[in-house]
Amino acid sequence: MAGARLPPDKLKHAMSLSRFLLRSQVLKLYRDMMRIVYNVHDRNQRKALIDFIRHDFKCNKHVEDEEAIKMLISQGKISLRELENTVPRAR
Repeated sequence: MAGARLPPDKLKHAMSLSRFLLRSQVLKLYRDMMRIVYNVHDRNQRKALIDFIRHDFKCNKHVEDEEAIKMLISQGKISLRELENTVPRAR
């Protein structure tokens, strides 16, 4: 298909496969954290946790280095396990 190629101005914004996979891991981590936080019954605690998680992800939004992103994902998974262990006790 001759028309399937992206124009050069669009090609520079295309995401590599490894970056796409890292992005999907980050999004999964974010969704998993939010699912756990929504189980917190105290409205003020829930809002504080949501704001904290959003702030953390927004602060690291512009990280470009793939190794740094992998490290941040690992730290996020540790935080996710801490959330999983803490939230059921808050019920």
